[in-house]
Amino acid sequence: MYPKIVVFFIAAFFLGSLPFGLILARLRAGVDLRATGSGNIGATNVARTLGLTLGLTTLLLDLAKGLAPVLIARFIFGGAETATGLVPGLAGLAAFLGHVFSPFLGFKGGKGVSTALGVLLGLTPLAVIPALLVFVAVVARWDYVSAGSLSAALTAPPSAYFIGYPSSSWTLSLVLTALIFVRHHENIGRLIRGEETKWRKGNSLKRPPQDIAI
Repeated sequence: MYPKIVVFFIAAFFLGSLPFGLILARLRAGVDLRATGSGNIGATNVARTLGLTLGLTTLLLDLAKGLAPVLIARFIFGGAETATGLVPGLAGLAAFLGHVFSPFLGFKGGKGVSTALGVLLGLTPLAVIPALLVFVAVVARWDYVSAGSLSAALTAPPSAYFIGYPSSSWTLSLVLTALIFVRHHENIGRLIRGEETKWRKGNSLKRPPQDIAI
């Protein structure tokens, strides 16, 4: 059983590591997102530079990277009440880590919000609802996608706890929130200094290839 689980985690990691935003931009428009717009390869920069349709496609694909391993692991190994109940959550975590440390990008990657959303949809779907409402409210009020993402990430763990999901699920949600905050440290600094780019304003500045966070 354990070798099978290890192989599954490795597969989840490599699924999560696929940089769909970068791939779609190159295939559809011949654009390297790392040198376009904000320099990010996630859905927000794709939407700003290549249009909403391609941005939403990127969002859904990145979300699916987190959701699919959780659902498949639950089907193969069982749910949270079984002896292998940690497997779906850890598979989702593996996909998330693949996204933020992609071997296809020199073990660099994105901030993982969309992929984390997919993981939580598989583990704590009802807790996603208040998180999404908070995201929409924050972005509508202040126009910062990063602030909305961070606020949603903060909302998910307590929501999962109070709804009554297993401790393994809301604890993983807490881990994902902590990692999302670590990945957003530059955004947090810009928010504090008032330098963060607003959603409606966008960003046409060229960025160095190293800045590839989602």
